[in-house]
This record gives sequence, C-alpha cells and structure tokens, in this order.
Amino acid sequence: MKDEIDEFFETYLDSKPIFKNKQYLQANYIPNSILHRENEIKQMAKILAPALKGDKPSNLFIYGKTGTGKTLSAMYFAKKLTETANKNKEMRNLDFNVKVIYLNCKLKRIADTEYRLVAQLAREFGKDIPATGLPTDEVYKIFNQAIDCEKQIIILILDEIDQLIKKTGDEIIYSLTRMNSDLKKAQISIIGISNDLMFTDHMDPRVKSSLSEEELMFPPYNAVQIQQILRNRADLAFVENVIENGVIEKCSALAAREHGDARRALELLRVAGELSERENSDKLTIKYVDEAENKIERDRVFDIVGTQPKQFQAVLFSILVSSKNKKGYILTGEIYSCYKEICNNAGLRPLTQRRVSDILAELDMLGIINAKITSKGRYGRTREISLAIPSNTTKKVMKTLKEKLE
Repeated sequence: MKDEIDEFFETYLDSKPIFKNKQYLQANYIPNSILHRENEIKQMAKILAPALKGDKPSNLFIYGKTGTGKTLSAMYFAKKLTETANKNKEMRNLDFNVKVIYLNCKLKRIADTEYRLVAQLAREFGKDIPATGLPTDEVYKIFNQAIDCEKQIIILILDEIDQLIKKTGDEIIYSLTRMNSDLKKAQISIIGISNDLMFTDHMDPRVKSSLSEEELMFPPYNAVQIQQILRNRADLAFVENVIENGVIEKCSALAAREHGDARRALELLRVAGELSERENSDKLTIKYVDEAENKIERDRVFDIVGTQPKQFQAVLFSILVSSKNKKGYILTGEIYSCYKEICNNAGLRPLTQRRVSDILAELDMLGIINAKITSKGRYGRTREISLAIPSNTTKKVMKTLKEKLE
C-alpha cells in the first residue's frame, strides 16, 4: 500500500518541470554579456589593459553595495583579459603570460590568516603547502619562487578584501605590494572588491601609500534595470510561459527597495520557482514570491545571528531590547547603555562605544538595522537606529540570542 511520501514522489516525477536550468539563476553564473555594467567594465579595461603589453597595471579597488555586479563584472573582465592575452601571445609571439587568480576572502579555509592566504596563492602555482606548520616567511619565499620562474603579470582579485584585513590586519596587503620590488620576472597587481567604501581609511598610511590604487564605484541598479536582468536570466532558466505576469516586476521592486540588489532579485525568483515546484504547480505566481521573500529573510537573519561572535550578538540583543521598549528611532547612547547591562549579565567584557559603533555599521551593511547619522548641533553627531528585520521574526531572534548569550 502506498503511503503519502510515495504518492508525493510519483506526483512530483509526473509533474511538468518549470525549470529548464537553474544554473542561470545562480550568483556565480557568468553571462556572455553583463547588462548595465558596460561603462564600469570599460573603465576596468582601461586601467588594467597594460597587462596585455607585459606592464604591471595599477592596483584597483572596486566598491559598491551587495548585488551591484562587482564580482560578476570582475570575473567577466578576467575571462576576457585572459582570452585576449592567450590569443595575442600566439599571434604576436609574446614572451610573457597573464594569469588571473580569484580568491574569496570571506572563506575561512582560504583567508582567515595570512599563512592560509599566501599558502593558497602558492597552491595556485602548483606548490604543495601544508595547512599549517611552516613559518609564514617561508610560505612567502615559496610563493615568490613559484611566480618568479617566468615573465608574467599576475592579477590577484581579492573579493571581500575588507574581511581579509579585519581578520589578518593590513600587513598582508603591504607584503604583497612590496613583493614587486623583489621580483625579477613577474609582477603582481591587486583588484580589491569591497562593500565597505570606508575600510581603507583605517589602513596604516604606509600600506595605503604602497597600494597607490585607482578606485571604481558601482552604483545600485534601479527597478527597471533589475527587471531587464531578471527577464534575461528567466528566459534561460524557466520553461516558456510558466511565469505569470507581475512576478518579475515584484521581484525587481523588492530588490530595488533594498539598494538595488540584483543578486537578491535572482535569489527571490529561484526560491519562488522552487516553492512552486514543491507544490507541483505548473505556474510561478506572485504568491510564491511573497513566500520566498519571507523564507529568505528568515534564513538570512538566523544565519547571521547564529554565526556572529558573542559581542556582535550582545549588540544586536541590546537593539532588540531597546526597540521593544520604545517606538520610533533608538539612539546610539541608549543602545550602549543597554549593551553594557547585557554584557554584565552575560559575563562579557564591554567594548568601547567606538567599537560598538563599528558593529552598528556592520549590522546596517548586513541589512539587519537601518542606521541614519544625524547632527545634534554642538552636541555632535549620533546614529538613529531602527530594525530592518520583519516583526514576525524578532521574537525568535531574541530567543536565539538569549540562548547564545546564556
């Protein structure tokens, strides 16, 4: 006798698929052309084109909020640069190589220490470096020898570079840029990608001086641009005529409301499609977009809450407690007073008010809070804080934080 699970599986297998290929909705898919980023890619080409003639290009820092196409454009550009370099090496009989290396500095196993990052770079050139055990200077030496065996220009893309500097300090950037003076055949240029426009302000002046970087800002997409990006990807990802009118527009509007995040729009569309598929529906309707938004927001908030350090959790908990007792905005001073009390109860040593302000800026960047800086005249400036997470998740978040903070 069939049970419910058997029946569900049979129905699922018999239902018409709504996806042709989900790959086209993934953030790591690189399309043949990047919509609405033509000018930015052209700027990258102008700055980094000297690599094609065997000259070291300037270091480049790319800034912009999440989902504004920074990584996608950099990867697309890297692919084009490598293709052109390889083609010209054969045609013009050039005696040098152009190699592009991409590293995501948010990944712990790659970039949570200076040792791991340089070891990973050495591995990219065929060196077998143990996960731990060697002096860091020795790993630099191995990397230096690995790249200086032939004439080549190395473009090193460090995605989320601000995360690397937070974990390891800025000495690693200084060391990588200063390597060029020791290299005889190879040269290294750095492309740093960051959501944080201000992170270089906290760097040591000598590090900033050694970088001598150029900067490129990626503006947020507007709703119309996100619609065009979604339609382009949806044509590739979904079976024809399964998306109802209004679905693309709703995904675009929701993403544009949150600083023009195209990645979020693609995720909304993909998750909505998956929810529709789970219900064996042959149409993707607006109902599934609403369900997808709630699911993504819930998952994102709980993921952030669960993985952040205790001090980060204490600051977030103090915001939730303060907002519970007050309507409208909360001021930084109120949050700090509550935070000190929470630290006392949780057995934590309170951070300085300046460090708590840095955590508030991170929470704002992650979209957990909205922080607006306002002037109080001769009393200086303060942040007006409000929660940006759905009210139906705050109770569960508070419960989770209580457990985490014991």
